[in-house]
Amino acid sequence: MSKADTLFINMCQRVLTEGFSTEGQNVRAMWADTNTPAYTKKIFGVVNRYNLAEEFPALTLRPVPFKTCIDELLWIWQKKSNNIHDLKGHIWDSWADESGSIGKAYGYQMQKKYIFKQGEMDQVDNVLWNLKNDPYSRRIMTNIFNFEDLHEMGLEPCAYSMTFNVIDGKLNGILNQRSQDILAANAWNVCQYAVLMHMMAQVSGLQVGELVHVIADAHIYDRHLPVIEELIKRETHPAPKFWINPEVKNFYDFTVDDFRLDDYEHGEQIKGIPVAV
Repeated sequence: MSKADTLFINMCQRVLTEGFSTEGQNVRAMWADTNTPAYTKKIFGVVNRYNLAEEFPALTLRPVPFKTCIDELLWIWQKKSNNIHDLKGHIWDSWADESGSIGKAYGYQMQKKYIFKQGEMDQVDNVLWNLKNDPYSRRIMTNIFNFEDLHEMGLEPCAYSMTFNVIDGKLNGILNQRSQDILAANAWNVCQYAVLMHMMAQVSGLQVGELVHVIADAHIYDRHLPVIEELIKRETHPAPKFWINPEVKNFYDFTVDDFRLDDYEHGEQIKGIPVAV
């Protein structure tokens, strides 16, 4: 069993046994096919810790769509795009306008430039600069929950902030997420930001350390409950081996082909998961 499996199963069991049901409450999310409220069972304040030096946190209960995860990660952090035409997957289609734009969200916020002590640059370049030039700073972070632009976003950011911290040559990070659909997004987000940590560490001459994932509202939608109950009873497998192309030294040179999961054993994929909008 991988550590990712253990943390996922424990989190789901907590939601199932201790979670608060929002049934009958005034909720925003709706099921698109029936236009009815999408209720959840939820818990507050989940903190999961992944030692990336120990293993790569890929769920084995079902496969993580690894390349698609990385494509979205690069779309936000590397391309800094807010247009779905720059993205191979279709998870953002529901939040895009007729031109493909998701508004002033995600990649849009990453490309905005600010005045830092070392000059004008965007948030990603500021992180990269600090990791190379001032790695023991306690101010290395990104935040895309920009209140000024929220009304012009197709979807307000769920995973909104990363804080980077270096201890003894190891890069650690905290991912803050205001809300998470556990079935649809947990394994996806964990893999993405684990990959980001490896990317940032490699181009900065650091080793990877710990990824801490903080979820304010961790929830399972009502239609997902039986799926989760079946999923966490499945057979688990050892964590796969992660490969990152060691030749890449520039953050902006990475492509989806520079990453691989080897010896990845997993259960069957779950198809047709309904997504609330």
